[in-house]
Amino acid sequence: MTDPGFEAFVSARGDDLWRSAWLLTGDSEKAEDLVQTALTKTFKKYRGSDREFEGYVRTTMYRTYCSWWRRKWRGEVPTEVLPDVAEDRGQSEVSIDLARALAALPTNQRAVLVLRYYEDRSTAEAAELLGLAEGTVKAYSSRALETLRKSRHLREEKS
Repeated sequence: MTDPGFEAFVSARGDDLWRSAWLLTGDSEKAEDLVQTALTKTFKKYRGSDREFEGYVRTTMYRTYCSWWRRKWRGEVPTEVLPDVAEDRGQSEVSIDLARALAALPTNQRAVLVLRYYEDRSTAEAAELLGLAEGTVKAYSSRALETLRKSRHLREEKS
């Protein structure tokens, strides 16, 4: 049986966790997998402090995301029966063009941008969450922003 406080935490913060995961993965199902994996890895550490625990879950989520993309196999298995389609949980809040531009970035650069600009984390917080040096976070951020400035997905059309 799960802790009612943990269930309340998931109900209250699940959508926000999913949105961050969607920005990282660019895919609804992978975002759900990422959040579920992070919650599975962390639920035994829940002690009633939602704020502290959310930081722990997010750290786990970002590190899991980075480790998933280091390995070749993505855990997908072909099947004849397709699962039910997940409901739209916020893609409309984020530009599809932005999602495409983010998808073109390397994994760590993408994670840094989501932490810094979507979650409004400081350089120090992003560095701690990702297990990187602050200078590395700054370099990834700079490179990623330069790439986004040049992205064909984010160019304004001239009339």
